[in-house]
Amino acid sequence: MTSETVHAAPPPTIEAASRGTPPPRRRRLGDLPVAVLFVLPAAIGFVTFYLWPALRGLYLSLTKYNVLTPPRFIGTENYERLLGDHLFWNALKVTAEYVVINIGTQTVASVLLAVLLHRLTRSLLVRGVVLLPFLVANVVVALVWFWMLDYQLGVVNYAFDWLGLERVAFFGDSDLAIPTIALVNTWRHLGYTALLIYAGLQMIPPSVYEAAALDGASEWRIFWRVTMPLLRPVMAMVMVLTVIGSFQVFDTVAVTTAGGPINATRVIYFYIYDLAFNRFNFGYAAALSSVLFVILAGVAYLQLRLSRAGESDLKGA
Repeated sequence: MTSETVHAAPPPTIEAASRGTPPPRRRRLGDLPVAVLFVLPAAIGFVTFYLWPALRGLYLSLTKYNVLTPPRFIGTENYERLLGDHLFWNALKVTAEYVVINIGTQTVASVLLAVLLHRLTRSLLVRGVVLLPFLVANVVVALVWFWMLDYQLGVVNYAFDWLGLERVAFFGDSDLAIPTIALVNTWRHLGYTALLIYAGLQMIPPSVYEAAALDGASEWRIFWRVTMPLLRPVMAMVMVLTVIGSFQVFDTVAVTTAGGPINATRVIYFYIYDLAFNRFNFGYAAALSSVLFVILAGVAYLQLRLSRAGESDLKGA
C-alpha cells in the first residue's frame, strides 16, 4: 500500500435517506409506461398500414401473383423484367418531367406568395382564402379544370375564340398534357406550400432585417442574403414533401387523361395501378412499387444532405 490516504465517501445521512427521492434511473423507468401509452396508437397505425403492407409488398415482388391463384415464388424475375420494360422507363421519364415542372413552378410561386403574405398582411381571412384550393378534393379540382380546359366546351377555349386565338387541346396534346396536369396541381397545392414557408418566415427575428436595412442592403439583397439562408431548414422540409408528393401523382391523371394520349401522361403510379388492378399482375406491380420506394428514399436523402436541413443560420443571427 502507498502512503496516500484513501478517503471513503461518507455514508448517507438519515435526513437524506428520509427524503424518499427515487434515483434517476427509477424515475426514468417510471415515465416509460406513460410514454408507451402515448406512442402506442401511432405505432399500431404505422405497423398496420405502413410496415406490414410494405413487407408484404416486398414479398409479393418476388412472386407471380394474380389474386386468383396463390403467390408462386420466382425470385428476382420481376426485377429482371423491369430492366427491359419500355413502359416502365417511359413512366419514369414522364413522372420526372411532371416533378420538374410541378416543383419548379410551385416552389417559386409559393415563396413569392409567402413573402407577400408576410410583408403585406397578417389577416386570417386572407390565409384561409389562400388555403381554400387545398381543402377541395383533388379529384374535384381535376374534373373542374378538365371541363374548363376542354377543347370543345371549355370556358378557356371559348375565351380564346373571343380573343381571336386558336383553340388549344390542353389534355389532348401529348406535348401539353403533362405541363397542364402539373400546373393544375401547382394551383391546388400552392396555398398549402406557401403557408408552410410563411410559418418559417415568422421564425426569423425582425432584428435581422433591421440590421440589414441599417447596413444599406436593398430588398432584393436582403431576400437572397438573409431570408433564403435562414429559411433553409423549412425549405428543405418543403422540398422533400413536395417532391415525394409529386412522384405520387395519380388521381389527376386517372380522371383526366387516363395515361393518354399515347402514354404521354402514364406516370409511374398510374402504371403500377394499371398493372395491379387492370391486368391483375400484382407481383410485377409490387416490384415496381419497391423500386419506387428506393428511388424516393434516395431522393429524400440527397435533398436533406445537400440542403443541410439539420443546420440553421438562426443560431448565429
